[in-house]
Amino acid sequence: MKLYDSILNFVEKHIAPIAIKVGNQPHVRAMRDGFIVAMPFIIVGSFLLIFRFPPFSPETELGFARAWLDTAEKYDQIIMMPFNMTMGIMTIFVTIGVGYSLAKAHKMDGITSAALSLMSYLLIAAPLSEGGLPAANLGGTAVFTGVLSAFFSVELYRFMKKHNITIRMPEQVPPAIARSFEVLLPVLAVLLTLYPFSVWVQMEYGMLIPELILAAFAPFVSASNSLPAILGALILCQLLWFAGIHGAAIVVGLMSPFLLANLSVNIDAFVAGEPIPNVFTQPFWDFYIFLGGSGATLALVILMAFSRSAHLKSIGRMSIVPGFFQINEPVIFGTPMVLNPTLFLPFLLVPCINATIAYFAVHSGLVGMGIATTPWTTPAIIGASWGSGWTLAPSLLVVALLVLDIFLYLPFFKMFEKEVLAGQEATEEEKLTEPELAKA
Repeated sequence: MKLYDSILNFVEKHIAPIAIKVGNQPHVRAMRDGFIVAMPFIIVGSFLLIFRFPPFSPETELGFARAWLDTAEKYDQIIMMPFNMTMGIMTIFVTIGVGYSLAKAHKMDGITSAALSLMSYLLIAAPLSEGGLPAANLGGTAVFTGVLSAFFSVELYRFMKKHNITIRMPEQVPPAIARSFEVLLPVLAVLLTLYPFSVWVQMEYGMLIPELILAAFAPFVSASNSLPAILGALILCQLLWFAGIHGAAIVVGLMSPFLLANLSVNIDAFVAGEPIPNVFTQPFWDFYIFLGGSGATLALVILMAFSRSAHLKSIGRMSIVPGFFQINEPVIFGTPMVLNPTLFLPFLLVPCINATIAYFAVHSGLVGMGIATTPWTTPAIIGASWGSGWTLAPSLLVVALLVLDIFLYLPFFKMFEKEVLAGQEATEEEKLTEPELAKA
C-alpha cells in the first residue's frame, strides 16, 4: 500500500496538474481537433486502398480472388483517384482543422483562419509546377508542416489583429466583406515571411520546407516507433486515467502527428510493394493495446458479467456491448476503476503486456503492420484485421491477447469481488439492525 500511495501522490501532485494544463493548451487542442476533422477522409481512403490491393497472392487462381485482383488492376486509376483525394491529401484536411480550431480557441473567425492556414501550407509545400500542384507533400508525411503552418498563420493573424494592424471598414459594410478586408494584411504578411523563407530553403538546401521539417523530426518519428516510447506513452495515459483524467485524449492528441506520419510511410511502402517499416500506428494502439478501451478492460468486463456480486454483474453486463466497441466509460466510472487500489496494477500493466507482445509479433512479421486507419469504435477483432489489409493473423492475435488479459485480470478481480461482497454484507447487516435501534 505504501507503493500505491506513493504513486498516487506523485500522480496527483506532479503529473496530473501538468497533464491538465497540456490538455487544455489551445495548440494541443487544435492539433487534436485537426486530426479529428481529417479522420473521415482518412478512413474512406483506407477502405479504397484495401479495395485496390486485396489481401490475395498475385499468383492465386481462386475464382473470386482472381476476379478481384484483375478488376482492381484494370481500374487502377479509377479506384485510386478517390484515395488520392482523401488520404493522399490528408494534410490539407489536418491543416484546415487545426487552423479553424486554434482560431476558435482565440475567439477569431474560424473560416478565414482556416483558409489562411491552407494558403500558408500550400505556399511552402506544393509550389506550382508545370501547371499543377505536386502531391508529394500533401499526404501524411508532411503533417508536421501542416500543423506548424496553421500555428504560424493563425498566431500571426492574431498578433496583427491584437495590435490593430488590419484594415477596418466602416460599420455599414457587411460583416463578410469586412472580414475579407481584415485578413488582407495578414495574407500579405504570410506571403512576405513564409514565401521568402521557402525560396531561401530551396536555394540553400535544395529541398522544400516539408522535407526539411521531416528531416528535423525524423529522430522523434523513429523514437516513437520504439517499444520504450510506446510503453512510456501508455503508462502516462493509464496513470492519468487512474487519477480521473481522460489520459487517452491528452496522450493521443500529442501522438497523432507521429501515428499519422508512420501510417503514411507504411501506405507508401505498401503501394510500392516494399517492406512496411512502422509498427506504431493507430490500429496498433487501438486494437492490440486497448482491447475494450483504456486499461484493456474488455477482459474485466467479461469477468464481471459472471460475478457473484449483483453490483459487479450488472456493471459487467451493461458494459459488455460498449466494451466490444472500444467504449469503456461505464466500467471505468461504474466500478469504479478510478483510484481503485485493488485494480490499479492490472489497469496499468495489462495494456503494457499487450503492447509488448503485439510489438514483437508485428515487428517479427508474424502479424501484418498497419496500412489503414479505422474508426476507433470498430470491434478489435475486426479493426485489427482491417487495419492490416484484412489479413487473419491480427484477429488471432486479438483473441489470444483477450484470453491472456482475462487470466491477468482474474486474481485481482477475485480480490475486488470479495471486497465488494464483504461491503454488501456489512450494508445488509446495518439495514437489519436499523429497525431494532429505532424501537430502542
